[in-house]
Amino acid sequence: MPILVKPKVLQLIDSFQQGGSERQAVQLTRLLRESGRYDVQVACLSGEGPLRAEIDRLGLSDIAEYPLKSFYDLNALTQWREFRRFLRNGRIDIVHAHDFYTNIFGTFGAAAAGVPARIASRRETEGLRTPLKRWVERRAFSLADVVLANAEAVRQQVIEEGVPPEKIVTIYNGMDTRRVSPQPVMRRDEALAAFNLPRDVPRRFVTIVANMRHAIKDQATFLRAAKLVRDVVPQAAFVLAGEGELMEELKALTASLGLERDAFFIGRCHRVSELLALSDVCVLSSKGEGFSNSILEYMAAARPVVATDVGGAREAVIDGETGYIVPREDAESLAARITMLLQEPERARAMGIRSLQVVEEKFSCEAQLERTENLYDRLLETVRHPYQRTITAEESK
Repeated sequence: MPILVKPKVLQLIDSFQQGGSERQAVQLTRLLRESGRYDVQVACLSGEGPLRAEIDRLGLSDIAEYPLKSFYDLNALTQWREFRRFLRNGRIDIVHAHDFYTNIFGTFGAAAAGVPARIASRRETEGLRTPLKRWVERRAFSLADVVLANAEAVRQQVIEEGVPPEKIVTIYNGMDTRRVSPQPVMRRDEALAAFNLPRDVPRRFVTIVANMRHAIKDQATFLRAAKLVRDVVPQAAFVLAGEGELMEELKALTASLGLERDAFFIGRCHRVSELLALSDVCVLSSKGEGFSNSILEYMAAARPVVATDVGGAREAVIDGETGYIVPREDAESLAARITMLLQEPERARAMGIRSLQVVEEKFSCEAQLERTENLYDRLLETVRHPYQRTITAEESK
């Protein structure tokens, strides 16, 4: 008897580090696996990172890996050939790439293998890629059937770069609110001790969660604003969660601003819900973004947000209702809004409650899954590919 075969979708992920793109790719993989409508597989350029454990728990431990050092050496050609062979042998129906490097590796490889449907992704607006890299990425976009943007601001940027508007689809990041759901304030001392934060006197915590690998996250402006806030609200303390090569430079700036006793670098945070539960105000200070996962985490934790006017920040934060939007690289404006929220705790609390409501209404995992599956369905219909095709029992052996 014929056997029903689901369409095969490959999620192509750069690595399993704790970046926003990686977390979203892993989360989408989980959602698709739980849905069961597609045969979901995963491949990567590097198998390292803490998110690998989440993939293993899904029963996807046998992951094809295609390590790259450059796109311009013999190893890259070898990896492309192996990838093309993998796609053909596996009869993959859709390749879904999630970031710059997988866009290039994935779309070129999928086109060479004759994969029916190819999806590239853009998750940032500006500031991270050289003109040459943008040019190469546009070549990859030309081979994709769809360029997936995670915010309307990102979509507009890609249009300005010359990609046809009809090729670009916006699907917002999904937020698993269980990860950062509001925590009870009891056992506060234990949480403070876990992050090595002061317990001797009451403090009001202002938190930023962002990597310290790229100056575009602009923790420097956050620190300059922190000094202004501290001058008005002496009990304010500032928590910087994240790691990267810029940490020592930022610590030096902290010292020069006289914030050694008020700013705390806690490194990579594995207990985000506990950290946000301690926080009175949460901040995004970036000079450029696509659609910030940190903003969604803050909102899902029912915290008021002060964010710079970059990328899709205005698509998440309702200015004056769930937080405030301020100009980028403007420490004075950033400080003024943080100070206001610290001085008006009832307003801050109401904004946090409304933030959680917005996440649940607009940025849920369920919405992300539904829109992604609808996209996959449309793509397969467009290429006239018979999804849920059948094969004989003999062919399945």
